[in-house]
Amino acid sequence: MKILFPLLIIYFSSFTLDSKIDEKSEINAVINQWHKAAADAKYNDYFNLMTDDAVFIGTDATENWNRKEFETFSKPHFDKGKAWIFYPLERNIYIDKSNKMAWFDELLDTSFKICRGSGVLEKVNGKWKIKHYVLSMTVPNETSKEVIAIKDSIESSLISKLKQK
Repeated sequence: MKILFPLLIIYFSSFTLDSKIDEKSEINAVINQWHKAAADAKYNDYFNLMTDDAVFIGTDATENWNRKEFETFSKPHFDKGKAWIFYPLERNIYIDKSNKMAWFDELLDTSFKICRGSGVLEKVNGKWKIKHYVLSMTVPNETSKEVIAIKDSIESSLISKLKQK
């Protein structure tokens, strides 16, 4: 019995590791499908991979949209037959203990050069869906002062407005 119990623990823990690997593969596929749907301008495919209460935060400080607002913003881009193209360079995926929520970060090759995406997925009726996504432009440290100077002239008035809320 002393040997059997540890063997059972090892046996069943291997299922947990395998299920996490399977979940990560599934999540990775969903994110890749989502990016591909944008690149192929497949509006319905793109938004069907998001939860009903999804949020998309873009690179501009004013771009914080619920799904409906993001659909409205995105529709003209998809209607032109070309939305945006994000090529994943690297991605890290993390899953909570319940296997119902996951989060990730990724580096992307985009028209803005390297961007960072991060997001949250939720398992809805057995399928992973994107619930929250943030797209950010990366700024090389050695160019920070120049970038801040450019942003200052554009964002100072927005900072004042936001502070007054």
